[in-house]
Amino acid sequence: MFITQPSASPYALHERLASLDNNSDWSRLTDAYQAMVLIRCFDKKAVNLQRTGQLGTYASCLGAEAITVAAGLALQASDYFVPYYRDHATQHLRGVPLHQILQYWGGDERGNAFPTGTPAERDMPNCVPIASQLTHAAGIATKAKLCHESAAVLATCGDGATSRGDFYESLNVAGVWQLPMVLMVNNNQWAISVPGQLQTASKSIAHKAEAAGIEGIRVDGNDLPAMLEVLDYALAKARHGKGATLVEAVSYRLSDHTTADDASRYRKASDLHHAWQREPVARLRKVLVDLGHWNADREKQWQQQCQQEVDKAVQTYLNQPPQPATDMLDYLYDQLPESLQKQRAALSAQSGGHHA
Repeated sequence: MFITQPSASPYALHERLASLDNNSDWSRLTDAYQAMVLIRCFDKKAVNLQRTGQLGTYASCLGAEAITVAAGLALQASDYFVPYYRDHATQHLRGVPLHQILQYWGGDERGNAFPTGTPAERDMPNCVPIASQLTHAAGIATKAKLCHESAAVLATCGDGATSRGDFYESLNVAGVWQLPMVLMVNNNQWAISVPGQLQTASKSIAHKAEAAGIEGIRVDGNDLPAMLEVLDYALAKARHGKGATLVEAVSYRLSDHTTADDASRYRKASDLHHAWQREPVARLRKVLVDLGHWNADREKQWQQQCQQEVDKAVQTYLNQPPQPATDMLDYLYDQLPESLQKQRAALSAQSGGHHA
């Protein structure tokens, strides 16, 4: 088991990256930073859309940008991604347009119809029931192993999911069957209003891997380069048949749990203020600027480009034709039960027979 502690200094990665001279590595870090800025811009807009009644309840990824961007960059096209509900950047980097992510949170199932010809077509849709996606991931990993695929399965969840039976069952089967699976936990310190110390008595979430007989890694989830290093290692190990890994990415949820929550009722303002001093976007930007790989002009241009891209996605989302009423039945079953066929016919007739 490999356990690391998050760095005490928010800018300790200067020391690790100062000697980095590979242009491709710097290009990857710059791409990662740009992706984090884009998804933060998108996230802010999505919250505003919800507040103005143009989007349903939304789960922000504020503070988790390094985790979800690193996952998107570390995954290969042949891999499988099984997300939970804060993985907007990973989904976008896998080929899901921003407007489709808005569709999903707007209650439109067409947001889950990921584009063909992209890595996302191999991925599962968002899973809201806590931890149930982890057993799905174990099933996909079993299929990948039986079919001798050189592919990894990355499943994500929050720290609250680690108290569910699905989490332990998935870890257990991943260990027993040596599945090509990486289970990454975004430990953002809060399972809605439940703090970590009430979540588990284990020394860390990563320590839970020991009982399953797999490797556990605890990494600073605010440290983008560290996230890339850990995920590159764990996913490569899975692809080469070396077994499963549990990754605990330690971060802090800078937002409410969802737009239906008010975190000020259960956490201290001082804790939130301290967490903002370690947030991942500013942390990586400072390193890139200090070491000559980013500047104020590029920042301004990129911020403007991100805003334009997000605004365009919003307009595409708002201009979508209404979802057919029959969709509420068409995506529940492979073969629609006879008992529901009359209801579907009635819905189709009410909507003028379209999409029948």
